[in-house]
Amino acid sequence: MRPARLWKHPFTALGVIGTALTLALTAAPTAPATPAPEPVTAASDGGPDADHLPLDTAAASAGTPVAVNGQLKVCGTKLCNQHGKPVQLRGMSTHGLQWYSRCVTTGSLDALATDWNADVLRISLYVQEGGYETDPRGFTDKVHSIIEQATARGMYAIVDWHMLSPGDPNHNLTRAKTFFTEIARRHRSKNNLLFEIANEPSGVSWSTIKRYAERLVPVIRQNDPDTPILVGTRAWSSLGVSEGSDESEVVDNPVDAPNIMYTFHFYAASHRDEYLATLSRAADELPVFVTEFGTQDYAGEGADDFAMSQRYLDLMASKKISWVNWNYSDDHRSGAVFKAGTCAGNGPWTGTASLKPAGVWVRDRIRTPDGFPTG
Repeated sequence: MRPARLWKHPFTALGVIGTALTLALTAAPTAPATPAPEPVTAASDGGPDADHLPLDTAAASAGTPVAVNGQLKVCGTKLCNQHGKPVQLRGMSTHGLQWYSRCVTTGSLDALATDWNADVLRISLYVQEGGYETDPRGFTDKVHSIIEQATARGMYAIVDWHMLSPGDPNHNLTRAKTFFTEIARRHRSKNNLLFEIANEPSGVSWSTIKRYAERLVPVIRQNDPDTPILVGTRAWSSLGVSEGSDESEVVDNPVDAPNIMYTFHFYAASHRDEYLATLSRAADELPVFVTEFGTQDYAGEGADDFAMSQRYLDLMASKKISWVNWNYSDDHRSGAVFKAGTCAGNGPWTGTASLKPAGVWVRDRIRTPDGFPTG
């Protein structure tokens, strides 16, 4: 899992986290076990800054996910395409751009689009942890560039405002307004974006998260009236389960805005039946998008639980819940799909030779045909 998840949240059999323990864990985070951060403007690795594409590049050839589905919108509890039909997107998330930009290259994105047949790329922009706040201009430009590359390949792109610590999204409200205003203005003519405005809130009430969303959404809508907006839920986007609640708090008090979805994250080796049941119930009442999941424990480490993961995937297929797997990098943890050294060596990106077991498993499930409805 991403480095910060080493100190993110403990797991108990009931999925309930004690406040004191949470504060103790977040007070002294473990240093990320990553290579030294890369300069965000460096293009020497063949990364996205080296391949910046013109604005408003049309989706690639006919048959890509965007060419088939066009502008997405929320209809009832589903994500629907331009034909008004519910769809399920499946894809991958980058790791933090401050650590793993070298994994986001022309070759790796070509592989994701044409070898993995992914529908969606989540662009994970950490706000703290050496991310956006350290260089707003450089990181915003990097996101612009990756959006263009996803667009050129006919993939959807989730712009992930990856706030993690502190857990109150309002801490970053001013930054979020600045960032999403620019993103929305520049890319307003595109039909392949989704905006994830609060990755994993924690330690705050649902009403606090809702207040944040209702302050930020109008700012985005002034510049982009159509892009679906994904709102993080309480307790690390567990719909409240990891802090002793459930989906009812969102069902009873939804964000006052249209074209909104709610996010749910799970790690199959840690998040068992209570979480699965919550997702199932929530999807009958709310539009839900699983913007992050792993087959390992909540830290993205340890053994893969493919059986439990498949139970989640079967549920999501049956209810048309879109999903994104964490993560498309060569981090040493078992949750990163590539073997260590793959990105530094510039691949190979296609096939399975460079993949860890989790990578082989999730690639196989992304590659299965979509069957997007058009009639």
